[in-house]
Amino acid sequence: MQIHRFTIEPIDSRRFASLCGQFDEHLRLIEQRLGIEVRNRGNKFELIGDPDLTRSAEAVLRQLYRETRDNSDLTPDTVHLFLQESGLENLSEALQDDFHRPVVLRTKRMNIQPRGPNQQSYVRSIQEHDINFGIGPAGTGKTYLAVACAVDALEREQIRRILLVRPAVEAGEKLGFLPGDLSQKIDPYLRPLYDALYEMLGFEQVAKLIERQVIEVAPLAYMRGRTLNNSFIILDESQNTTLEQMKMFLTRIGFGSTAVITGDVTQVDLPRGTKSGLAHVVEVLKGVKGIGFTHFLSKDVVRHPLVQRIVEAYDLFDSQQEELRLERKENRATRDRDDDR
Repeated sequence: MQIHRFTIEPIDSRRFASLCGQFDEHLRLIEQRLGIEVRNRGNKFELIGDPDLTRSAEAVLRQLYRETRDNSDLTPDTVHLFLQESGLENLSEALQDDFHRPVVLRTKRMNIQPRGPNQQSYVRSIQEHDINFGIGPAGTGKTYLAVACAVDALEREQIRRILLVRPAVEAGEKLGFLPGDLSQKIDPYLRPLYDALYEMLGFEQVAKLIERQVIEVAPLAYMRGRTLNNSFIILDESQNTTLEQMKMFLTRIGFGSTAVITGDVTQVDLPRGTKSGLAHVVEVLKGVKGIGFTHFLSKDVVRHPLVQRIVEAYDLFDSQQEELRLERKENRATRDRDDDR
């Protein structure tokens, strides 16, 4: 890591305000995309990171400053598209040689260090990609680490708000018949997300952020028609989305946003015959650039040791049942061939 210093001329307060963006959101976007640190005081800049990236980032900042010359104000969308067209994000990925360095997420109340290589890989993927999938059995930390990444990004002002989304799969009762307002109706479905937030931020702080709509909770159905910019969106229990709901959710993602989709394809509560949107999207988006997939196994379970054994027992039972089903199918086919003779 090296410090790269430079000065941008001429000094124009309006143009520098446009270059940095509201609350320095344009500089934070460049930091996030390139994996560097940007500091400035007036027209003097310090870039900390890989030398190749910091030199390239200087060129980006100078070009963006030139874009402000004709009284045009920059937007996060403009900065995002400029970085995308410049190809610097690919350079950032190629230069990241610290893959094995432990990841630590810092919040005001606690530091969170992912356990094991798969959790480490999952958090890195969230930090490096705009859309990420965490797929695997209960107890592997998928939801907890997604919330930790969201809180970390909010406190570092990389995003403006956190959205917690979950499909409200009904268990015999319609949501409309449940007492209370919308938030109170879906609170039980979002309890694991709330628990993680309370642990990292504290009950009072979470309540204040919800009141100010910095943290927003919503059932998946209420996401239709929205475009979510500068947000960290967590879709939990996504195995209970339909194909149409998953596509709708993924197309809500706007500029400067990160989405994490978590779920377990072995625990689908959809009506019989309805295909899970999570199982389907893994096939559809496999190999698509800019999307991260992390698959957790029973060995990644971090709850009580019995939970790991339970998951493994269910996996073994399911595989045995599948082998038995195939064997019966083959026996029927053999009998049919014999009858034809």
